[in-house]
Amino acid sequence: MARWCYRHRLVVLLLWVGALLGLGVSASSAGTNYAEVFSLPDTDSKRAIDLMERAFPERAGDTDTVVWKVDEGSVRDDSVRSRIEPALKEIGRMEGVGAVTDPYGAQGAAQISEDGRIAYAQVTFAEQADAVPKELVQDVVDTAQGAARDGLQVELGGQAITRVQEPPTGTAELVGILAAAVVLFVAFGSLFAMLLPIVVAVFGVGTGMFGTQLLSHVTNVPELATLLSTLIGLGVGIDYALFIVTRHRRGILRGADPEEAAVTALNTSGRAVLFAGGTVCIALAGMLVTNLRFLDGVVIGTTLTVVLSVLAAVTLLPALLGLLGHRVLSRRQRRRLAAKGPETETASGLAARWSAGVQRRPRSVAVLAVVLMAALAVPLLSLRLGTVDQGNDDASMTTRKAYDLLAEGFGPGFNGPLQVVVDGEASDSLVTVLEKTEGVAQVAAVPPANGVSVIQVVPTTSPQDAETDRLIDTLRDDVIPDAGVEAHVGGVTAVSKDFATVTSERLPLFIGTIIGLGFLLLLLAFRSLVVPLTAAVMNLLAAAASFGVLVMIFQWGYGLDLLGLGKEGPIASFLPIIMLSLLFGLSMDYQVFLVSRMHEEWVHTRDNARAVRVGLAETSRVINSAALIMVCVFLAFVLSGDYGAAMAGVGLAAAVALDAFILRTALVPAVMHLLGKSNWWLPAGLEKRLPHLAVEPKEEAVAAEQGPRHEGPSSVVHGFVRTADGEPVEGAAVTLLTSGGRQLDRVVSLADGSYIVSVPAPGTYLLAATATPLGSRAAHVTVTDGPLVHDVELVPGEVDAVN
Repeated sequence: MARWCYRHRLVVLLLWVGALLGLGVSASSAGTNYAEVFSLPDTDSKRAIDLMERAFPERAGDTDTVVWKVDEGSVRDDSVRSRIEPALKEIGRMEGVGAVTDPYGAQGAAQISEDGRIAYAQVTFAEQADAVPKELVQDVVDTAQGAARDGLQVELGGQAITRVQEPPTGTAELVGILAAAVVLFVAFGSLFAMLLPIVVAVFGVGTGMFGTQLLSHVTNVPELATLLSTLIGLGVGIDYALFIVTRHRRGILRGADPEEAAVTALNTSGRAVLFAGGTVCIALAGMLVTNLRFLDGVVIGTTLTVVLSVLAAVTLLPALLGLLGHRVLSRRQRRRLAAKGPETETASGLAARWSAGVQRRPRSVAVLAVVLMAALAVPLLSLRLGTVDQGNDDASMTTRKAYDLLAEGFGPGFNGPLQVVVDGEASDSLVTVLEKTEGVAQVAAVPPANGVSVIQVVPTTSPQDAETDRLIDTLRDDVIPDAGVEAHVGGVTAVSKDFATVTSERLPLFIGTIIGLGFLLLLLAFRSLVVPLTAAVMNLLAAAASFGVLVMIFQWGYGLDLLGLGKEGPIASFLPIIMLSLLFGLSMDYQVFLVSRMHEEWVHTRDNARAVRVGLAETSRVINSAALIMVCVFLAFVLSGDYGAAMAGVGLAAAVALDAFILRTALVPAVMHLLGKSNWWLPAGLEKRLPHLAVEPKEEAVAAEQGPRHEGPSSVVHGFVRTADGEPVEGAAVTLLTSGGRQLDRVVSLADGSYIVSVPAPGTYLLAATATPLGSRAAHVTVTDGPLVHDVELVPGEVDAVN
């Protein structure tokens, strides 16, 4: 497939451009039909909502608030009424507005604060917030705020109003792409190579976003799905292309033809991309086991975007590589390749030194990493799930100002009133009992309608306060049963509490599902029980630490001012499931790319220490670059204007950074060094029954990239070249010869002094090592059926002669 795409690059490019433009035009013509479906069956708040819809069908839509405050005098003054009343009447005549209740009517006294300086009116739309046209919402905002003047402040709050207060879409995406471009340019040193991952990600995210928009007309997709799809699509799209382009460039530098280098890159890193993309989709699909209908649309949008991003990486990318040819290298690399010929790329520098350091001190590295992750996870113990409301908005937004004005005039609980709904007529005793309940500030009974009675209960505490949650429990468990009536507690605050409760109850099943599926995939891929078990533990550790960071920032408020994100509050109820899905999928990506290289080395040498050392040295740089790109993309969503999306972006950025820079770079290799050969243990009976799922290509495909090798090497000789002081010797020439002096293999030691030479068959051979200004040393080595470890010590001025 890679070869076909490479040779038919113009056809592939035109197909992708046609798909993007076609979907874009179709989505623009069809518009959007996003819908929030907070269906929580078998919950008290859902039963209350059903009764409310039966009682007030004309008020089933979203209810928003217009709030005004005077600096002097009273809101009852004629000078204020003459400006506010005409605006409210104009709003009531707008098509799509169901009703407007103002404080100037016969029963409106309760809508004016005790000091007379603050009042509010309620605007009920005919549809729910996401179905209300933005043009109508903007007209309501403009009409209401048009009544403001010096000394008269007018603000608006509510879910529909939020939709017109968000900054222009695309800002977060653009900033994320620009940050990723800087990282890619530093990593590649080539403008064309930098553009490749970005172009691939844009095509994947663009088709995914337009496809999700079209799907919103045939199924329930929340607007949040497009934001999360863009967030995850940009991250994985750029990362997957980065892995493939890195392998392609390495092949060209080693002397391969660009076409063969592209085919080899897709047959190696491309396979890992397919596998990694599959694990992300499985982790996302794990959300379905929670049976929360709100998440179904999120699964559809994010999974579609990931699938299209993977498809772009394995089809569009080889086509673009064909268009660029050698220009995928920087000018300096092309000049060096022309002047000096192919080079053998070895793991050197910081990556190799770090890998050797982890091997020397695995216990110390593991202990430090665990202590750091555990310290970051401690705040998780105070995690509190709840609703993210307009009290968390930035202080400059009209929704936040309206929220604060209502709290100032009518008490903090006014922004989250509870509805006690009775199927029938509410008794006076129930109202009396509610008024006497501790934590209740105000009780107002609404006249029965369609056989349903509604009692509005205003708490003394804010919607996000833990005391409000306890009040809901008290009403349900004690107050209402003691009154001898059947009633249900509803309202936005109660719905949010029930959502958090259901999420908490189903979280263990969800975590168990995605960990179990991930375990099976890694078991099939690496033929080991220990590797997937280690990955599962690491994923849980990363999740705990990242949620600890979230609690510190968004619940405790550390750094919120620096990020410009408004006010602290509980963690959004929907976030754990969505964030854990994305985190487990992305963590599995890094685990696959890291361990697949280790597994490849293990298969060839059966030396665990070398496999872990080489795998870490050769993959850590690209994994860290990919993680840095992810962090940039996720943090850019702080600029989205959506508090929930910003929370998800910060949480995922922290999770990816901790996972890549601490877990995969330090803790995983340290633990694998400590476990030794046990890493690759698999019972013989299970080995026979498991189907084979190859992440790495067949060995002959790798051999084509690496150049000619001895056919059928029975084993290898490997070890370290060091000085008498134990310092590694980089660049030492290590040669394997027959007893008659014929050269069989020759390699150069890496930065940590390691080397490996191929042995064609069991027997006795001559191994020689030399390095300038150090001396040289040679020795006879006898190789049997398995790999032989042989360390070499070089002393300045000393030369060994072996007869």
